Amino acid sequence: MRDLAARLLGLMDLTSLNAHDDAGRIRRLCGMAVAGSHRVAAVCIWPRFVAVAREALCGTGVAVAVVANFPDGEATADTAAAQTAAAVAAGADEIDVVFPYRALLAGDELSGLALVRACRAACGPQTVLKVILETGQLASVALMRRAAELALEGGAHFLKTSTGMTAPGATIEAASVLLSVIAQAAERGMAIGLKVSGGVRTIPDAQAYLALYERHFGEGSANPRHFRIGASALITPVLAALG
Repeated sequence: MRDLAARLLGLMDLTSLNAHDDAGRIRRLCGMAVAGSHRVAAVCIWPRFVAVAREALCGTGVAVAVVANFPDGEATADTAAAQTAAAVAAGADEIDVVFPYRALLAGDELSGLALVRACRAACGPQTVLKVILETGQLASVALMRRAAELALEGGAHFLKTSTGMTAPGATIEAASVLLSVIAQAAERGMAIGLKVSGGVRTIPDAQAYLALYERHFGEGSANPRHFRIGASALITPVLAALG
């Protein structure tokens, strides 16, 4: 269990996106991000806390991820890109942007494509772009797949299941759909990541998604460059297992 916990910790985007977050809470979050010799992959926070997180994590190797167009995905492409550019300028290493899933539900594919393209451009060459598809709100497997395809066409580095702000969050079915799109992209030479987020609270929860990923790409294939688990509550059992 300890080995599994250590592996899960290294794949985690430790997240705090609460309305009452303040600098002290973010410093405590960053403290949990480093457990002895173990590190999470990233902390995921509101844009206003980038400087706090960078200071707290200096020298640890833990990335700072920031949300944009969050959580409703209603901002225009220009607004989402401006939020992205501001976060990058402030020092964010990664951007988690919400795909305009309501527009897709209404039959509008172009808005989502334009938004992802604009945010990818705003990221520049160094910053990782994760696109949150809010799969629990999409009405069918076909729409999940189409959202994933549009996100990849727009330049996403990662497909992410959920904001964690709506129900259902991540599901095995949704992760399977996204992985099928990622696998097809791999056949074209594209290395796209999966981030599972929304309701992943226990070690067995996380292990199920890790196993699913590795059924597609091989045992031991999951690493922070291609697989992440977005979570807040998961840190408690993981740290307990690490002692």
